Parts: sequence; C-alpha cells; structure tokens
Amino acid sequence: MNFIKSFLFIFAVALIAAGCNKKLDVAPQQNIDPNDIKTSDDVKAVLFGAYSKLQDADAFGESFFLTADLLAAQDQIYFSGSFVDYVDLNDKIQIETNLTAWNIWQNAYIIINIANIALDKIELVDEDERDAVAAEAKFIRGLAYFELVNYFAKPWSAGNTNANPAVPLMIKPVYEYNAAEHLLPRASVSAIYTQVINDLTDAAEGLPQASVNARASSFAARAILSRVYLSQGNLAGAAEEASAVIESGDYELPSTYAGSFNNVVNSSEDIFAIQQTSQSNAGTANVGLITFYMANFSDDEPSISGGRGDVKVDPSHLDIYETEDARGSFYYNGYSITGTGGLHTRKWSSFYKVIPVVRLAEMYLTRAEANYRKGGAPIGGVDPLDDLNTVRGRAKASLLTSIDDEGIFVEERFRELAFEGDRLWTLKRLKLDVDGLPYDDNKLVLPIPRSELDVNSKLTQNPGY
Repeated sequence: MNFIKSFLFIFAVALIAAGCNKKLDVAPQQNIDPNDIKTSDDVKAVLFGAYSKLQDADAFGESFFLTADLLAAQDQIYFSGSFVDYVDLNDKIQIETNLTAWNIWQNAYIIINIANIALDKIELVDEDERDAVAAEAKFIRGLAYFELVNYFAKPWSAGNTNANPAVPLMIKPVYEYNAAEHLLPRASVSAIYTQVINDLTDAAEGLPQASVNARASSFAARAILSRVYLSQGNLAGAAEEASAVIESGDYELPSTYAGSFNNVVNSSEDIFAIQQTSQSNAGTANVGLITFYMANFSDDEPSISGGRGDVKVDPSHLDIYETEDARGSFYYNGYSITGTGGLHTRKWSSFYKVIPVVRLAEMYLTRAEANYRKGGAPIGGVDPLDDLNTVRGRAKASLLTSIDDEGIFVEERFRELAFEGDRLWTLKRLKLDVDGLPYDDNKLVLPIPRSELDVNSKLTQNPGY
C-alpha cells in the first residue's frame, strides 16, 4: 500500500478519533469525500486532527527526537533494548525496510494532507478566522516538511541543493487516489526548503502572537524558521527570527533547569510543545518518548517507574558538565524492563507531561552562535557572550568571560538540548563527524521506505541502501 492510500485510510480513522462533527464520522476507507466538509467548524475540526498526529509516537511523541539522537548516539545515549529498528539506527546499520523510517514518512504525509485539505477548504472558514486558520495549516505543513527533508535527504550543508533529492512535494489535497496525479518524484532539497520557508513565513504573518490552547503561534513559526535558517547557514536570518522571539517578552526561562521539563502544561519558555494527558498521549507501553527514556524502576528514585528504560545515557556524556552545572546532575540510576541498569535523564521521567518542541533557551543559543559567526553588529543588540551566559547562568554553570572558539556554541547546545533531537542536526550543519562518520554519510540519512519504491517507480532510493 503506497503512502497516499495508507494515509487516506488512517486519515478517515483520525477524523473519528478526534471527535469531529458527526457529518465527518465516515467509515474507514481509501477515499475521503470532500463534500463531507461543509462548514467552518468542519474545516477547523479537520485541522485540529493534525495536532494528534504531531503528538503521535511517529512524530514529536517519540520518533522525531529519538531517531535523530540514536543516529548521533556516541557520547550521548545508547539503546539497550531489543527493538531491532532502533538498535540498527543506534549502530547505523538500518535497512530500507526499517519500520521507524516508514512510520516517520507515513505519519508526516498524513499531517501534510490534513493541512492541504484545510487549505483547500479555507473559503468555508468564517472570514474573521480565515487568515489564522490558513496560517496554522501552513505552520503544520512547513513543520512536517522540515522533518522530512532533514531525515530523508542530504543536509543543506552538503551543497548541490538543487540536485540532491529530498521527498515528494505535495501541496494539494488528496481525496481520491489517482496514480497518475499522486505518484510523484522526489523534489530537490532546495524545493522543499523553499516550501518550508514560504509556509513558515506565511504562518508567522498570519498566526496570533499568543498561543491558544497550546496551538501554533506567530512566534512558534519564527522559532522554527530560526532553525531552518541556521541549518542553511543563513546566520542573519537565524539571528533575526530568534531575536524576535526573545524580545517579544512572551517567554522567559524558568528559574531552574528542571522547571523546563515534566510539566502538565507549557512552561514559561515553551514556544511550541506537544501536550500529553492520560487520555491523549504518544504511548505508555511500547511506544512514546517517555516510555523509552524512563526507567522501569529505580532504587534511587522510587517514584520513577513504569517506563521501558531502553534508552540510557552514556556515562561519558556527563564529562561535558562542570560540577556546579545543574544540567550535569539531571540524571538518575535506574533499570530497564529487562533489568539492565544504567543512567537515565530526568527530562523524560514522567508520563502525561508536556514534550517541548522548541524552547526559549534554544533561541538564546541560536542568536548567540549566529551573531558570533556572522560578525559585525549583533542582531538584537546583545553580545553573543551575554546570550550564552543567560543560558549558562540559569543552569548555575560558571559565567564565561570571553569566547575563544565557536566550538563553545556546539558544546553548549549539547549540554542544554541533550536528548531533544538537536545533536545530529547541529553536527550536520557544521560539517562535523557524527559517531566517526562524515556528516554527509549515507547512513545518516534514512532510506526511502521499500514499500514506497515498490509502488512508485518515480522514486529513487538514497545511496547506501
């Protein structure tokens, strides 16, 4: 079953699960009747379904973070469990039938189609809400495409962006499968980045400044844009977007590093985050970010229990912290579901808590690095050293008196953003080795799923598979 057919089936199920209007409660099928979407509330109900797919274990609920960290596991984490697909990613020996790769691909295109449907039906939305709903759909689509291009294509830093293939670019909705129209070739890295930037720029202009019920906001779009620009080496753009978020005054760092994690609602520094409740979460048994990171039981922390504990922190990771740095003690000893002992992070140590996607601390680090590397007058008028010390100071690390090498920014990202899926992308954009492999090594790019190649002759496989 190709990705179009499969996501149509799952999309029909998602509409029912999301509790949409009864007129949208269609039986699971491979075709979606556009006539079932008739009102403004119908369109918004469809779009809200995208958030459950962003929350899914195949997205920010697990795979978007964990897959990147397993590919860049050295000196950070290791996988001690028996899930073959994750073991292979940890060892960089994944094959083209890797289930994690397929799940990321499939779920991302479900998200994209939901956004495309909402945009196709945007004229049904009440006029006073229309621009904001369209902007929200574009934020979601841009976010999904940025994850896809990161995982399934060579990084922007590898060059040849107009020639290097990425993923199929679909900006029209699919209601009824048509092979001639819907089996598309891979668009270039440049084409996908252009779509991502256009979507996020439109989102930043059309979304409200304040987040409503943890949904996307203008500053969430600008925060993700800062990531996109940084990955391109557009230092001025990255600094400008990060600075806009910082200077908005809408976010602030909690007084403690621990205050940024395991919260029942967004913390004061969460620019965009995935909500988790006992009724709606990424999983608590064999799936979910917390499930894999949280120990099954711990003698040190008896209140922490119930996870699989398959993902453990490499003890050498602690060497990057100063003694007084609170981030260096944000760990505990525990056991996996099989009884294997090891070190675990406290970041993901409690079920049904918010999973931050982008935090204010990252914006400080981005502005600091971008301003330092570009030189000249700093955007935002803040010295890179001061931005760096803002993050370090919150963690109780010693304040630096000077910056001698831009490597300090990489090291600080490893400290602050550990286990949040950042390390791989940082190494790739700076052309640094990843676990002993060149930054553009074939095995640091996921395979195009074999099931997609079997039904779409226009697709080509990534090298190395």
